Amino acid sequence: MATITSNSNGYIISSGCSSECNISTNRSDTCQAALPSSLSAFSTSFQDYGNYSTRSSCHYAFLADRDWFGNNSTNFSAIREMDYVPVMLEWSLFHSTTDVYGTFFKPNFTIGSSGPGRAYCLSYNDSSSINESSRLECSCPGGYKGNPYLLDGCLDINECELPDRHCSEHFICVNSAGGYGCYPPKSNSQVKVIFIGIGSSLGFLFLLIASWWLYKVIKKRKAIKQKAKLFKQNGGLLLEQQLSSGEVNVEKIKLFNSKELETATDHFNVDRILGQGGQGTVYKGMLTDGRIVAVKKSKVVDGGEVAQFINEIVILSQINHRNVVKLLGCCLETEVPLLVYEFIPKGTIHQYLHQQNEEFLLKWQMRLRIAAEVAGALSYLHSAAGFPIYHRDIKSTNILLDEEYRAKVADFGTSRSVSTDQTHLTTVVHGTFGYLDPEYFQSSQFTDKSDVYSFGVVLVELLTGEKPVSLARSPEVRGLVAYFNFSMEENRLFDIVDAQVKEEGVTEDILAVATLAKRCLDLSGKRRPTMKEVAMELEGIQKSVKASNLQQNQEEVEYVRNEVICDCPWDVASESTGSGFDGGTASSKDSLPLLS
Repeated sequence: MATITSNSNGYIISSGCSSECNISTNRSDTCQAALPSSLSAFSTSFQDYGNYSTRSSCHYAFLADRDWFGNNSTNFSAIREMDYVPVMLEWSLFHSTTDVYGTFFKPNFTIGSSGPGRAYCLSYNDSSSINESSRLECSCPGGYKGNPYLLDGCLDINECELPDRHCSEHFICVNSAGGYGCYPPKSNSQVKVIFIGIGSSLGFLFLLIASWWLYKVIKKRKAIKQKAKLFKQNGGLLLEQQLSSGEVNVEKIKLFNSKELETATDHFNVDRILGQGGQGTVYKGMLTDGRIVAVKKSKVVDGGEVAQFINEIVILSQINHRNVVKLLGCCLETEVPLLVYEFIPKGTIHQYLHQQNEEFLLKWQMRLRIAAEVAGALSYLHSAAGFPIYHRDIKSTNILLDEEYRAKVADFGTSRSVSTDQTHLTTVVHGTFGYLDPEYFQSSQFTDKSDVYSFGVVLVELLTGEKPVSLARSPEVRGLVAYFNFSMEENRLFDIVDAQVKEEGVTEDILAVATLAKRCLDLSGKRRPTMKEVAMELEGIQKSVKASNLQQNQEEVEYVRNEVICDCPWDVASESTGSGFDGGTASSKDSLPLLS
């Protein structure tokens, strides 16, 4: 016996049926029970009745369409193998005794607008429902289809398009609300009326097209005026002044449009952010020609920030150096000005020095090469450019590495170009704490030696792997410069030198770099070397390291050669090997059998 029970509004509703199993014929019977219309959830249970018990614990209960079950109830073995059975879902509405229109239900009524196409609804009292409610069943009238439960949900059917609705040869089918009609062809006067109607429609369509075109023209003019306003607001006039003065190399600067850069950066998606600084946010983008670029977007749009962006364009347009990030162009027609640079893929040296990266370590020779490249770039800016250019914000986060790990100096937003033999006096001190020249901080007078001081901090970073400012150190040596000077004075330099540097570097070379860094960090700018002198000294140290490594490699080769000669008991092989190393004429394959 199978029982279906449901708890609805505190009342128990039960229904069930029973089936019999013939043990001798191994056949089982099925039964069905109707569900009350108000049922919203149910549970089933099985139990034996009488003095019999089932041998199998397999029982089946399922919801199925009544007509389908009546046609298939005898074929229980086939039903048992099915994964699913069909169910008929019928819609009806339950309402209180007053409907949504504020009128009482009647046995038959219509719902919808006052015109044709109203749905016809029947109201039934729900005998199984405890509260006073009625079940509403609606349908669309003939000639209409749609959703009868929505206001005006029944839509007219065009019977003239149906294949089984035809008029005779001399009549025309005309659709009507809820039906259709067959009418004779229209007279000439009626044809004229049709042509007039078509002409009026075309005239109206032309008017719409003209209005749309006028709207587009007005909108385009507004956009042009807005872009011109933004161009002026973002320093376009200042840039034009620089262009007219001949200071900017126009051939190198491309003016990008806003749509092109929005597409390149996926509308400045946060996932495209490469980094953020004091002057703006840098996004990674791809131009239509496939080039990967970095797009710098200003954070604010006040006069000072705009002047810095225009200044950066002027500065970078004058620079042509392989160790300086190349400016590709700019865009001044957006809410904030944009600069477009070449994309430098390997990040900053700050990341490799101060963040855990076991996959790639900065070797001693690479650190020296980076220092020499940065020094060469700054020397070029100070002495080889058209006007001396002071970077004013040299730090490890502004030194990028390209795909070949070559240094690229970036971020010229606070840079200044000055006349020869002239310093730059500012009312606001620019720079980064830990890298800032103390002399510049006190006098607000920035010179080329201020860049030398900042570079000295970077040189100590490369040497020690320490951060410019660290709370992990004691207060008196919290700054890297003080920490470095204290270690030099106490003759404990190698206590703070990076492990990678101590393992690969030669003591004399490390001391030479440390001495150069100490000279760069002199409190007196006059006693500091120029960037040209710094670059020359670093090149000399580089050559010394290369010569030392070359000599070491030759000694290792000589040692291997001697070991091979001494270990070989036959004279012919020894002579062949010796001639290969000494004379240089023997091919490499002559020595392979001996080494293997």
